[in-house]
This record gives sequence, C-alpha cells and structure tokens, in this order.
Amino acid sequence: MQAATRHGFEPVPAEVERVGKSVLDAAFKGHSTLGPGLLESVYEAALAHLLRQAGLGVETQVLLPVVFEGQQIEAGLRLDLRVGRVVIVELKAVENMIPLYQAQLMTYLRLTGIRLGYLINFNVARLRHGITRLVV
Repeated sequence: MQAATRHGFEPVPAEVERVGKSVLDAAFKGHSTLGPGLLESVYEAALAHLLRQAGLGVETQVLLPVVFEGQQIEAGLRLDLRVGRVVIVELKAVENMIPLYQAQLMTYLRLTGIRLGYLINFNVARLRHGITRLVV
C-alpha cells in the first residue's frame, strides 16, 4: 500500500481512521471473494454492500459540484463512494494505474474538505498492490 500525505496537518482523527480501516477490510474481503477482472461497478456495489453490513453510511456516485469564480457549476464530477461522510473511495478496475487517478482523488478531497481517501484498483492479483491512501 502506498501513502501520500501533505505535511503540517494534524493527525487524522481516530474515528476517521476507524472508517478507513473498515473500507480496507471490506475491500480485501470483496477482492478475495470476487477476484480481479470484473467491472468497476461490480466492485463498487460489493464494497457498498459490505460497508453497509458493517453498519456504515455509504453513498455511491455522489454528485460533486464545483465552485468556479463564485458560481456553483455542475461539472459531472462524481465520487464513487463516500463512507460515513468522512472517507472518499475512488475505485478502478484497470490494468495500469496512471498519476491522473491520484490527482483526481486529491482534487476530490480538496473540494469536499474530507481528509482521508483511498484509491483502490481491483484489477490486481494481490489487492495490497492496488491500494493508495491519500491524506490532505
């Protein structure tokens, strides 16, 4: 698992870390059950199901408006998952990760004010190689 952090911020609160751990637990369970090679939408539905079973509030495909020059614009941005309103999860099912995916999640974190996010690529043999944790 890779991590990226901006320095100078307070530690992530324990409750947020607990939600993040639940996200990872669910992702590992989903990947071990389903394996790689499916569509992103399948992993999204499975992960949302597992997190709800764990008692967490999960929103899927959350519309993210952008404020530009004081105006709110609908730009078609959507968060794959927002868990407990404190963690953003961006899911991929791709052969190769590109830096744009990490930049996308960083932008989502900045726009929402949420500090913890995970970029998870399910199209890997071992899921630990497909997880990037981002903290702003």
